[in-house]
Amino acid sequence: MSSDSSDEQEGDGFDSESDSSDRELQIALRDGLIKPGLVVEARPKRTFINNTQKLNEKLQQIRVQLSWTERLDITTPPAAAAPGTEDAEDNLTETELAENDFKRELSFYRQAQAAVLEGVSLLKKHNIPYKRPDDYYAEMAKSDAHMQKVREKILSKEAELERREKIRKLRTMKKFGKQVQTEVLQKRQKEKREMLDSVKKFRKGKLENLDFLDGNSKQKPNGGQGNKNPKRDFRDKKFGFGGRKKRGKYNTGKSAADLSGFNVK
Repeated sequence: MSSDSSDEQEGDGFDSESDSSDRELQIALRDGLIKPGLVVEARPKRTFINNTQKLNEKLQQIRVQLSWTERLDITTPPAAAAPGTEDAEDNLTETELAENDFKRELSFYRQAQAAVLEGVSLLKKHNIPYKRPDDYYAEMAKSDAHMQKVREKILSKEAELERREKIRKLRTMKKFGKQVQTEVLQKRQKEKREMLDSVKKFRKGKLENLDFLDGNSKQKPNGGQGNKNPKRDFRDKKFGFGGRKKRGKYNTGKSAADLSGFNVK
């Protein structure tokens, strides 16, 4: 209840102040002190003070004279541009450089390159090592669990890419298979059409024979016997081509009378 009463008192005070200010404006307008129209409160003109002497004195008080090894600050102009690009990069205005992302990034790169070259020479001059030793050990900024999650994320992305690549290959192969199948069907339809045309010509007497019916049959190599098995050839040479083989080496009347192979000695 106390807070509500205090809020009401503050609201009443604000209303009374606004009423008094409105009354004052009405009296001033009646007496001709202000003219009808928009009334703007006049404020005193702000003056800016630029006391260079005092600023320099304060700068000298707070300045700390430290060597470069303690500051490690470098201010250098951009490095030399690549051959053939000097005019294109150095003749740009600030507005053109601000609107050209590529040229702006290239100027940052040249600035950093010049600073690195100057900094390395200064570090060598002051005998300060700037390369990491071979046995240097530093704790990782991220934990092993976090890096494991990163590895799993990378592996999952690679697996997804491989899966998409396999699907793309399968679609390509399926499309190629359909194309081959279409070509085979078209070829069969063409052969069928040609055969039907030949049959019609034979019926009309334009053809005398039916050799076209055997034209589509492919002749087998080796006189229609096809490819022989090497094992079958070896057995044929060793055992012959069938027939009676029992008592194959018995003498007959003709072989008994043949004495051409008889040796007297």
